[in-house]
Amino acid sequence: MGIGTSIFLIAVGAILTFALNANVGGVDLDIVGWILMAAGVVGLILTTLVWGRRRQVVTTTAEQPVEYRRVEERRDVTPPM
Repeated sequence: MGIGTSIFLIAVGAILTFALNANVGGVDLDIVGWILMAAGVVGLILTTLVWGRRRQVVTTTAEQPVEYRRVEERRDVTPPM
């Protein structure tokens, strides 16, 4: 379950629990709303734990060896013109 689905379940559960005053035969909408909110919270926690572990991977890069070039300057030869 993703973060969006969890938030959606929490929102639908809150609407059923707090904003709706309807009676459906044999179904208590308040209890259904509380169950949906609980499922959304559990899904949000589990999603956070799963994504939190993925981001703890540490990668290291090896530095490339630096090449040094030796430049010699000869003083016994006249420079070209």
